[in-house]
Amino acid sequence: MEQRGRKAGRPPQDAALRLERAHRILDSATGLVLRQGYDGTTVEDIARHTGIAKGTIYLHWRTREELFAALLRRERLEMLSEVRRRAEESPGTVGDLLGLLASELMRKPLTRASVLGDSEVLGKLIRRKRDGGVSDDLRDGLGGYLDALAAHGGLRTDLSPAERVTALVSVLYGFLIVSRMLPRDYRPSDERLAELLADAGARTLEPGAPVSADDARAISRATLRFLDLALESARRKLHVSLGIQDPGVQGSGVQGSGVQGSGVREPDVPKPDVHEPDVRELGVRKPDVPKPGVREPGPPRLAVHEPGPQENTP
Repeated sequence: MEQRGRKAGRPPQDAALRLERAHRILDSATGLVLRQGYDGTTVEDIARHTGIAKGTIYLHWRTREELFAALLRRERLEMLSEVRRRAEESPGTVGDLLGLLASELMRKPLTRASVLGDSEVLGKLIRRKRDGGVSDDLRDGLGGYLDALAAHGGLRTDLSPAERVTALVSVLYGFLIVSRMLPRDYRPSDERLAELLADAGARTLEPGAPVSADDARAISRATLRFLDLALESARRKLHVSLGIQDPGVQGSGVQGSGVQGSGVREPDVPKPDVHEPDVRELGVRKPDVPKPGVREPGPPRLAVHEPGPQENTP
């Protein structure tokens, strides 16, 4: 009689078990890459550290690059989840947002290495991931967020939309990158760097004049909505990497071993890509999902001419 059980080494058919094993693999990969770098970490190393066969890893990800894409995406989701939580307790101005992003990014070593282009940690992965382009989603999402702040007096009025984005990205990246170039005696602590960055962002982008209580609440809501969209995008990208494809499951809450903040996992269907996420993708807006047209069922249309009454006469 034919055996229908799963073959040894295949990912578990149960979605929760499969996801748990994927996270165990990622946990092992995180520790290894932080100790010996991406270039020095092999699939064999990860399998041995996880206690599974090498082939099992390839049943989750086709290549080592895809595995590390999942690793970076998971950490990015954790970072954004914490930024969103802390934003609930902050005024939600653009300066506050920059400070929170910097503070949490500095706590995430792989995300930090990705943003700063640290090849000592991520090696060849950094060199492969650079595409030099800015997506339309980044322009629309981040631009729309800044427009909402400007409408409520949260941004200077003498800056064009393009100048706002340029200033924001320059402050964020400038502080993070330049601090690494300074002598050690001149490098501030991570906490102080986040404070300086937030202050510079406020001085560069905010008008300086106080806003009304209603406008302050609207600015805070706009920041939270922006972070919600960034979280949604981060979840979708992680689900692609984890192979979660059930569009009917939301909020499964499954987390990997030793992982906090990996977040509620909303599924996604798109084919995995190899592009590694970084903080530049925070401006991704919620995708528009067209509503399918509905029509009453009828007989199928055939490519056959139906004769009229006058054509029935021989």
